[in-house]
Amino acid sequence: MWTHTPWQGRFLPHPLPPGERLRAYATWCNAVEGNTTFYATPAKSTVESWAGQTGPEFRFVLKLPKPITHERRLSGADDQLRSFLETVEPLGPRTHALWIQLPGSFGPADLGALAGFLRGLPRSHRYAVEVRHRAFFDDPRAAGLLERVLAGVGAEWIPFDTVTLFESPPTSDAERDAWTKKPRVPRRSSALTDRPIIRYLGRDSVERTVEGWRHWVDVAAGWLREGRSPTVFVHTPDNADALMLARRFHDEVRALLPELEPLPEPMSAEPESSELTLF
Repeated sequence: MWTHTPWQGRFLPHPLPPGERLRAYATWCNAVEGNTTFYATPAKSTVESWAGQTGPEFRFVLKLPKPITHERRLSGADDQLRSFLETVEPLGPRTHALWIQLPGSFGPADLGALAGFLRGLPRSHRYAVEVRHRAFFDDPRAAGLLERVLAGVGAEWIPFDTVTLFESPPTSDAERDAWTKKPRVPRRSSALTDRPIIRYLGRDSVERTVEGWRHWVDVAAGWLREGRSPTVFVHTPDNADALMLARRFHDEVRALLPELEPLPEPMSAEPESSELTLF
């Protein structure tokens, strides 16, 4: 995500060599979603570069590869899982959680497979599960069964809040695309562990995105007061303003909790120096 083209030259310096792009991003935000790992397990040298560009307090929430979660549906994927875990090892404490995003067809009848998979995972990592099957949101019994499976191994349930996106018809190409791809499920805001993770998707309008996250500002502040350490990811359909919005969200939480540490001073997108000449 730190290579998102609309950010280059606007929020982040451009051009930057690949080995410096995450370092620049980390001056804006202290966490990142590792979505690319869903499509391919990176080379270990790439992961070593990520570790070298970030401090030990930086948070990676890395998505398990698609062959494990969607193709094999958590069964018979030992080799792929072992390879992935070995590859991300250089991140050390930066691996805040491994993110198990399940397909929309993965429903209550599949909870046995999820329970067995989670029990077999090494305890050296934290795990967080994102479900998209509507039954987990509409059926209290299904939700309760899922919560018990997760609580049994100390795993978190990641809500993906798309309520603001679907409040009214889309008004941009990016919003129209999101309408066809993102899950339309009710908002859920209960934490199971001391490290809750929120994924919030707003609109391409800054004002509507900010209006839609008011609920999460209060929730995040409440979790912090309880001693939890939440991680909140702010998205819009085009993500053009996501860096600025993430910092604004943090500022709004900090307005309720002044003792919350500020984010680092962001790196300027402008060159450090330039020479002016007549010719």
